[in-house]
Amino acid sequence: MQTRIAIIGSAEFFDRIQSVSHQVSNIELDGYIYQNPQEASQLLKQIKPCDVIFLSGTLPYLFTKKLHDQLPIPVVYLAQDEMTIASTLLAVLYHKNIPFERISIDLFDSSIVSNVLDAIDIETGPLHIMDYGNILLSELFKFDELVTFHHSLWKKGEIDLAITSVHAVYDQLFTLGVPVIRMADPKTTLIRGLQEAKAKAEYVKSQSAQVAVGYISVNSSNGEQRKSIDIFAHEIFATVQQRNDSLFVLYSTRGDIEALNPNDFSFLENQEIFIGFGYGATMKEAEKNALVALSFAEKNHHSCYILTENKDLLGPFPHSQKQQKLVNDHPDLYLIAQKAKLSPANLAKIIDFAKDSGWQHFTSADLADYLQVSRRTAERMIKKLVDHGYIQIVGEEMTYQQGRPRALYNLNIPIVF
Repeated sequence: MQTRIAIIGSAEFFDRIQSVSHQVSNIELDGYIYQNPQEASQLLKQIKPCDVIFLSGTLPYLFTKKLHDQLPIPVVYLAQDEMTIASTLLAVLYHKNIPFERISIDLFDSSIVSNVLDAIDIETGPLHIMDYGNILLSELFKFDELVTFHHSLWKKGEIDLAITSVHAVYDQLFTLGVPVIRMADPKTTLIRGLQEAKAKAEYVKSQSAQVAVGYISVNSSNGEQRKSIDIFAHEIFATVQQRNDSLFVLYSTRGDIEALNPNDFSFLENQEIFIGFGYGATMKEAEKNALVALSFAEKNHHSCYILTENKDLLGPFPHSQKQQKLVNDHPDLYLIAQKAKLSPANLAKIIDFAKDSGWQHFTSADLADYLQVSRRTAERMIKKLVDHGYIQIVGEEMTYQQGRPRALYNLNIPIVF
């Protein structure tokens, strides 16, 4: 099956990447050509159906970044790297015999040049480099600063050649009569970029086609609830099976579920309906994950949870889209869980709670609300971790005039987990 790749870049970039495209099998390129990288955001809105978007560099990537989350397909870009800088400088030395001190360079990250020179143990005098990564990239961004940087150095007689990574800057400098070359990406870099784009597209396709099973639980089936379920199933192109008066099963794909937005779950807020979706490589795995997700939904009124094949729990929708991990495969955390006689999954959720709360002090009630368990269950978990020094008591909170003050705790486990 062909992978359709939309290329956004200059005409020169598109010609170069077309020249190597035959070395990557089963791809088809569509070109969207700009004169200036700032035009990339408009071109992004014009793209016809494809599998992945390939941007020619860091600038068009940053100019379009705010639109990426709205796209149903992946976006990749060709980043400047040491190979590109090294091959460009080598070509200048070999063909033009110009010392580094007589060259001006603009690029997104000037440290790349330093890395190349350090790697080959070359010492030079002060270099003329403009790092435009520090320039505010916005709709008001102008390339005049880059043009002025090179042009002024050339007029002062301080350089013999300008190297630019921006095609629009190259065109202006050429018009001004400044000796200039483009920073050319080696063929291997272009091929690697196409391979990455193809791999990303294939991965997203495989994920989207993954089996998704949904279990819907209702207190008592009635006409209004059944209508809401049928409308929801239609939105995700799912087939519906009714197991009994209070349980329905939906069969769909991961791609259709992930295409939903929070408003699609709004019908849950006014009805006693609970939904759990599960993803899996097989139908059996997806059904098992869906039942676990449903058990979380039934503890949280009017909600939907999703459990992935990696045991990442997403939800509750539509109120929140936080993520918890229901498994823990870190060997050190596994030892902690064994020592404290706590399940690895519960330990992982407690750590997620601490991260989500910004590692602030917490009470047993805070933890109980987060884990959707009783106060007593949360207190038992805390006690096990306190007994082994993994949670510390750091104070008390007196929020009421009567009753015992509530203990304040702090997690004492390294944050790298």
